[in-house]
Amino acid sequence: MKIGKTDLGEFPVLLAPLEDITDSSFRNICRMHGADLVYTEFVSSEALVRSAVKSSNKMIFDETERPIGIQIFGNNVEAMKNAAILAAENKPDLIDINFGCPVRKVAMKGAGAALLKDIPLMVAITAEVVKTVNLPVTVKTRIGWDEDSKVIVDVAERLQDAGIQVITIHGRTRSQMYSGVADWTLIGEVKNNPRMKIPVIGNGDIDSGPKALEMFNRYGVDGIMIGRAAIGNPWIFNDIKSFIRKGGIQLVPGLDERISVCLAHLKLAIQKKGDYKGIVEMRKHYAGYFRGMPGFKKVRMEILTRNTYEEIENILRNQV
Repeated sequence: MKIGKTDLGEFPVLLAPLEDITDSSFRNICRMHGADLVYTEFVSSEALVRSAVKSSNKMIFDETERPIGIQIFGNNVEAMKNAAILAAENKPDLIDINFGCPVRKVAMKGAGAALLKDIPLMVAITAEVVKTVNLPVTVKTRIGWDEDSKVIVDVAERLQDAGIQVITIHGRTRSQMYSGVADWTLIGEVKNNPRMKIPVIGNGDIDSGPKALEMFNRYGVDGIMIGRAAIGNPWIFNDIKSFIRKGGIQLVPGLDERISVCLAHLKLAIQKKGDYKGIVEMRKHYAGYFRGMPGFKKVRMEILTRNTYEEIENILRNQV
């Protein structure tokens, strides 16, 4: 699968943009473990045009993270155009538009998944961004706003006509948020629509190699995007690719590897954000890194209270 000049190979596995999760340190770790494409945390177009430092900082990335997309969101055509210009100045490999975020602070302001209730505005924003930047433009969205408005087949056609090069579809409505089961049948309908010529990436509920292979085989998607299942589990990318390409071999990291990768992630977080912020923000990843490890609940609770790298390293190294 190609996006512009970027060749992601056959059956690529991508890291989804996740607010307060997919920062530079986590993106680096996921790239090291097989993520074929990563994205920044989503960036508010309105904040960018106001020169908000926090939003501008979200667009900073290392060369080691390539290929990478900067994701922007908003509900104003002019603001999205200007945000795309600012994002392009950072020279990512692509610009992605978020038409899928379901959280209240985004959707209730008319952005993210709320654009599924205003398709003409969604298309207008997309067309303007495509026209404005000399980079591939992609879109991530959902199958609809609610059970009565699953409009993704029509929306995908219109976004393709507006010039996007790839569409990623999360198989839930906005009303579902992250509950229930992702509906991949509609993702499959988009992929198998004879009018669709661009790659279709599926997203939702993929947490293992067998599930990813099933979705590839059943619905014919061009790629898989992994979101929440990657938190504290960067091995999932190589695991999925190994299962698909090597006849069902699953990778199961041992405790030594889990500790080593966790500490490498922590060290990167500290390098990027400083001791205090790096350590505090890393805490959300520990449960994933040691999920299923016997007796690790007590250890995890202990490292959550430590405020130096050395203390955390000593506690973890003493487990093996």
